[in-house]
Amino acid sequence: MNSYQLNLKTLLERSVRCFPNNEIVSREKDGSLFRYKYARFYDRVQRLANALISLGINKGDKIASFAWNNYRHLELYFGIPCYGAVLHTVNIRYGQAEIIHSINHAEDKVLFFDKDLLPTIEAISHQLPKVKAYVIMGKSIPKTTLSPLYSYEELLSENNSNFRFQELEENTPATICYTSATTGLPKGVAYTQKSIYLHALTLCQTDVMGISEHDHILPIVPMFHVNAWGLPYAAIATGAKLVLPGERPKASDLLELIELEKITYAGGAVTLGVDMMTILEDRPFDLSSLRKFQLGGQAVPKAIIEKFLNKYGVQIVQGFGATETSPMVSFTRIRRDQKQFNDDEKINIYSRQGMLIPGLEMKIVDDLGEELPWDDKHMGELLVRGPWIASEYYNDERSKAAFVNGWWRSGDIASINYEGSIRIVDRNKDVIKSGGEWISSVQLENELMAHPTVLEACVVAIPHEKWQERPLAFVLLKKGINNPKIEVDLIDWLSLKFPKWWLPDEIKIVDEIPKNANGKFNKNLLRKTASRTQLT
Repeated sequence: MNSYQLNLKTLLERSVRCFPNNEIVSREKDGSLFRYKYARFYDRVQRLANALISLGINKGDKIASFAWNNYRHLELYFGIPCYGAVLHTVNIRYGQAEIIHSINHAEDKVLFFDKDLLPTIEAISHQLPKVKAYVIMGKSIPKTTLSPLYSYEELLSENNSNFRFQELEENTPATICYTSATTGLPKGVAYTQKSIYLHALTLCQTDVMGISEHDHILPIVPMFHVNAWGLPYAAIATGAKLVLPGERPKASDLLELIELEKITYAGGAVTLGVDMMTILEDRPFDLSSLRKFQLGGQAVPKAIIEKFLNKYGVQIVQGFGATETSPMVSFTRIRRDQKQFNDDEKINIYSRQGMLIPGLEMKIVDDLGEELPWDDKHMGELLVRGPWIASEYYNDERSKAAFVNGWWRSGDIASINYEGSIRIVDRNKDVIKSGGEWISSVQLENELMAHPTVLEACVVAIPHEKWQERPLAFVLLKKGINNPKIEVDLIDWLSLKFPKWWLPDEIKIVDEIPKNANGKFNKNLLRKTASRTQLT
C-alpha cells in the first residue's frame, strides 16, 4: 500500500474544497455572532501561515495560545500545525505559577492571546524569557508594556493567502497540552499529526460521537483543554457547522446558542450540566435539536442523565479520557442486544463510562500489575494503549511512573463488565481506604446528587485513628432549601443504597464547592481543608 503520511492538512483541504459555503459561527464579547464560511476560514488560515514566516517561526517551533473558544483560536488550531509548528494551548484557568511553568517548559517563541486576557500576560511577561513576540487576537493594539506586540488582524491583512501547506512526516508534533495540575506542576503531552488525524476520524464513527457534515457542533469544553476533546478537528474534517461560544460564556448563553443555532451535538463539563439544569427550571429553552449532549471531566451522576432525558428529551452521553489519551478512550452506547431494554436499564448503561473505542486496547491490573478479569466485580487500575495514547510526558522525568511497557497508567480505579463496559470507581488517590476496604467517593457523590435538594456533592477521605480513612461529604444545596435536618435526611437517603460502613461520618453543607482549572471538583483543596481535623 501507499506509504501515505496522515496530516491535518488533508482533512482541512478536503472540507474546504467540498463544503466551501458551510458555516462557522463565533460568539463575540457583546453577545453578537460573527459568521463566515469555510472558504474564508481557509483563506485566513493560509494568511496566518504566511504571518508565521514573517514572525521568524520555523518548523518545530512552539507557539502558545491563551484564548477562549472563538474563530481566531480555531484558525490557530489549523494554521500552526499545518505550517509545521506546534500549537501549545495554555490553560487560561491556571494560576500564575502554572502558566509561567507551562510556557517556559514548552519553550514557546510567540504567544497569541485574547484582548481580555492582556492583564494576565502583562503580569507575567517578565518571567517569560523565551517568548520573543506577542500577538493580540484583535484589530488594534492597546496601550501595554508588552513588546514586541502585533495585532492579529493586521498580521493577516499584511500577508496574502498564497501559502501551500506541505506534507509533513506524520509523527511530527502538532499540538501540546498540559495536564490540569491537581498535584505538582503540569505535565506536557504532545500530540502528533497522525494521532490527531486518527482521533478526529474515530470521533466520526457511528459507535462513537457520529460526527457528520449534517451536525451543528458546539464545543463548550475549552479549546485549551485536550484539543477541546477533538471536536473542532472532527467538525472541520467532516464539514460540520461549528459554533464557538466565545469569551466567558455563561450557562444561559450556551442554552441560547443551542436554541438559536439548532445545535445537534455539544460537549462540556459535568458541572456545566448542573448549571444548565438550574437555569432550565426557571426558563425554558428549546433543546429539541440536540441528538446528544456529552458531559465529561468526571463521572456523570445518574440523576443528571435521568433529568435531561425525562424532562428535556436530551440524551446525555459520556466516556473516559484524559490529557494523555487525546482524550477519548471509551464512549457510552446501546448495543444491538440492549435495544429492547427499558428506559431504566438504558440509563444504567449511560451512567457508566462506556465501551472501548475501536483501535485501542485496555486492561485493569492489581497492585502487583497482574491483569484482572472483566466481571464487573474485580477493581483495578485502568491501563490503555493505542495510536493516540501518549508514550511519555514532554521532557518530564515523571514519564517513568506513568508509562510502562507501552501502556499508560491512568491512575483510575475501574471495573469492566463482561460486555466491555467501563465503570470508573474512583481516582486512585481519591478512593477511600477504610478498615482495609475500598469506598468509592464517586458512587457516594452520584447518589447524593440524586437527592432532590442537592445541587453538587463532593466526597473526600479524612484521616481516622481506627479505620485509617473515613468519608466526609461536602454538599451544596439548591437555592431556597432550608432544612435543619438535611444532614440526617441525606444519610438516610444514602443508607438505602450503601452499607453502613460506607456512609459519610459527616456531611458539611457549604456555599460553594471549589473547582480546578478544568471545572472538576478540587478534591485536593478539599482534602487539605478536611485534614485539619482527624476523626476518632
